Amino acid sequence: MKANMNPISTSARQCSEDRIQSTKRRVSRDIGIEVASICSRYFLKSPHLHYGYWTDDLEVDISNLRIAQEKYVQLIISHIPDGVRRILDVGCGSGQTAKMLVDIGYEVDCVSPSHYLSEQARELLGKASHIYECYYEELQTEKRYDLILFNESFQYINLKKAIKKTVSLLSQGGYVMICDIFKKDTPGKSPLPGGHPLTKFYDIVSEHPLEAVTDLDITEETAPTLDIMNDMLNEVIKPTVDLTQQLLDNRHPFMSKIVKFLYRKKINKINKKYFSGLKTGENFKKFKSYRLVIYKKARVTNA
Repeated sequence: MKANMNPISTSARQCSEDRIQSTKRRVSRDIGIEVASICSRYFLKSPHLHYGYWTDDLEVDISNLRIAQEKYVQLIISHIPDGVRRILDVGCGSGQTAKMLVDIGYEVDCVSPSHYLSEQARELLGKASHIYECYYEELQTEKRYDLILFNESFQYINLKKAIKKTVSLLSQGGYVMICDIFKKDTPGKSPLPGGHPLTKFYDIVSEHPLEAVTDLDITEETAPTLDIMNDMLNEVIKPTVDLTQQLLDNRHPFMSKIVKFLYRKKINKINKKYFSGLKTGENFKKFKSYRLVIYKKARVTNA
């Protein structure tokens, strides 16, 4: 007997499964960002979530990470074009960059899908900024902005949707500034996740009324952040995990064996993902391109 396969129902089921997986990825990502915020604030004494900008005069050491992160924000501020007044900070984190922008006179609104981080941003910014607690693709507003800023948030948004949405939210002659990771066309599998393909990004941008203003490669200056994180993972977190595992093996040997057997695939995946020792600055420079790019919305004229 032939199975009665309805192509419409099969397609609908696949779409539903894709949405579920997408939702799971978003939730996992949001939780990961919130955990990173907590760890950064309490262990690194830094309110920032982004990479550091390591200039030649700054020793690459975890004690200098906050300074490097502040240099990164100053780099962004120094590249804001003249005439910009109203800014939309997409993926604002806990609002630290937005606060620095407000303090020097810009009007700043923020987008954050995380309730936890949105509450932190509201507490920090008060009535100075409006926080849109939603995903950027879902943002609805009548406001138009002189500059839309993606500070390490662009990599998490669908590329085509992000560019289309941005063009619609920019005022005439407004700018989009993206400071983020992109994938290079390098052979081999990268041990580092994240980033849209750089060539694809350029191709999609070229389909919209956007004129290139700045394209700055800062991969060399941001890569040392990976060495610091890699050292922390393998010299602090992994030994702590191993010692905890030894304690469990000693105190509860039977239960420990069961857990390791049942979750062996996930455990191996975590070890490979975080403790491989491959998340280094050199691999970052090999597979990624960290760029600060600025485009201006061009005036569209009817032929």
